[in-house]
Amino acid sequence: MTASATTDRVQRPAAAPRPVPEPAPRRRRPSTPLNPRRSVPLTLVTGLVLVYTLLPLCWLVINSTKNKRDLLDSFGLWFGEDVNLWDNVSRTLAYDDGAFVRWLLNTLLYVVAGAGGATVLAVLGGYALAKYDFPGRRAIFAVVIGAVAVPGTALAVPTFLMFSSMGLTNTPWAVIIPSVISPFGLYLMWVFASEAVPAELLEAARIDGSGEVRTFFRIALPLLMPGTITVLLFSMVATWNNYFLPLIMIKDPAWYPLTLGLDAWNAQAQTAGGEAVFDLIITGSLLTILPIVVIFLLLQRYWQSGLSAGSVKE
Repeated sequence: MTASATTDRVQRPAAAPRPVPEPAPRRRRPSTPLNPRRSVPLTLVTGLVLVYTLLPLCWLVINSTKNKRDLLDSFGLWFGEDVNLWDNVSRTLAYDDGAFVRWLLNTLLYVVAGAGGATVLAVLGGYALAKYDFPGRRAIFAVVIGAVAVPGTALAVPTFLMFSSMGLTNTPWAVIIPSVISPFGLYLMWVFASEAVPAELLEAARIDGSGEVRTFFRIALPLLMPGTITVLLFSMVATWNNYFLPLIMIKDPAWYPLTLGLDAWNAQAQTAGGEAVFDLIITGSLLTILPIVVIFLLLQRYWQSGLSAGSVKE
């Protein structure tokens, strides 16, 4: 080895250490409906809404287990000394010669005839308006939109005067006939049928020789089932909870629905010599909401099956 090589080897500086690369900044995960980003304020608001929704139901269930003394003396959100749920239920069904059972049957009649009729008319009308072109279609659309915007209480007095002139007040028809008309249900089915039933599918059925009635029942109606269940649920809840219309139309307690009957029990405590049956009113309120809860649980799979309708573009 020469002297120059030795000198170069000694004077060569040491290699600088490689710089450690800085970690790349973490990118925020994009929020999508299938993978939403966590939000603390939204979670708190949702929790408050959940408490607001479930608290009255919990109060109703807890107080349905109390007798009249515990109902007035104990804390509202905790159970009394004894559980009297079954005794309260039996007394509610037997009180006033079984008036609660009669009111329940009346409510079922109004729901089956009123809500069922409203659903049938909404499905037929919405399908026709969505899939057929005829004169006056735009005018009907304007009338339906206007009817949705008008509150039911604004039509109560004209409806009463009209039914009174026809002699239909104080009869079940005074509740059933107005319940059959559902502008919101008609508009909802109109919008749903426009997207859920492809026009090409109907044309293919007509080319194959299928008539209009058969095409509707065999092809269109199964596709309209999620929207039909939605309209049915809305109509059932509106008819089941209807209070103002029976209040002005019906005077005979034999035709009262549950809402009006429970209000009559509540009002009798304020009359001279009337019996206060607050424990039966609370138990009756619990029995009143149970059918609606059961119906929602049974029909929710048909409702949820239509939530993704139209989300995939072909």
